[in-house]
Amino acid sequence: MTTAWIFPGQGSQAVGMGRDLYEQFPAARAIFDQADEVLGLPISRLCFEGPEVALTATENAQPALLTVSMALLRAVEEATGRPLALPLAVAGHSLGEYSALVAGGALAFADALRLVRRRGELMAEAHEGSMAAVIGMAETELEQICREVSESLSSHAETVGTVVVANYNAPDQLVISGSALAVEHAGLLARERGARRVLPLKVSAAFHSPLMLHAAEGMARAIELAPVSDLRVPLVANVTAEPLWTADDVRREAVAQVVAPVRWIASVQRMARDGATTFVEFGPGKVLTGLVRRIVPEARLVNVSSADDVRGIAAESR
Repeated sequence: MTTAWIFPGQGSQAVGMGRDLYEQFPAARAIFDQADEVLGLPISRLCFEGPEVALTATENAQPALLTVSMALLRAVEEATGRPLALPLAVAGHSLGEYSALVAGGALAFADALRLVRRRGELMAEAHEGSMAAVIGMAETELEQICREVSESLSSHAETVGTVVVANYNAPDQLVISGSALAVEHAGLLARERGARRVLPLKVSAAFHSPLMLHAAEGMARAIELAPVSDLRVPLVANVTAEPLWTADDVRREAVAQVVAPVRWIASVQRMARDGATTFVEFGPGKVLTGLVRRIVPEARLVNVSSADDVRGIAAESR
């Protein structure tokens, strides 16, 4: 096995996603119908018709993306006429880790839906802080800036000085997260010290930072009650970039990843070291394959985001 499956996170959603799957593949339609029933809300209609502001809301975007990723997996199985061979490993970016857990056999789709809906609600409740993408700066330099800003603002209220590197997306693309003041100061310092661009992100809170502690506590309660199984293939975890196998590991990861950085660079490098030469992204858009291209340029990349992509994979497999 030389293939890794990867699953996108929040930000990849787009109005219209999954409609072609619903119309053309009964297996995908069953996934959307199940999601509507489990959640008690028309998540399929939000995917297909929006409005965008409702689909983008954290509590809706998270189950919507999980649903589309799973619909794509099932559509490929239907089109090829057989279950997919398990990959070398699975991984997902932030929310995408739940899609990876379903694909890897640790969670049933219905249970994952309930978890990500709750995760989205908890994250939506955290209205504190902001995030910004920093383009063209080394990890060590940006980490040092975050430390300096945190120390300089330490005389203020405790959370005011919070700023951390939250997403290690690619060698030239990092994301900082924390209080609005600290993120602004860190962004200014990053520009002064050579970052090509600093782009504020349209988010409602400081995701993947210590300011998400309340959400992490809520996820600890939710995941404890959920039926979680050992994985059939390893999940390369956001928090450690190490492979996880057991249900206990999955529960710990679900809590930790809410407040910890997403170590996507290290995760992709780990999968490549373990033998992954092909990365298949199941989900709308091409965000993750774009990042993988910058981390492991020699990798073969496959996007599965539409009915046409599904049919292309089926044709190749014949």
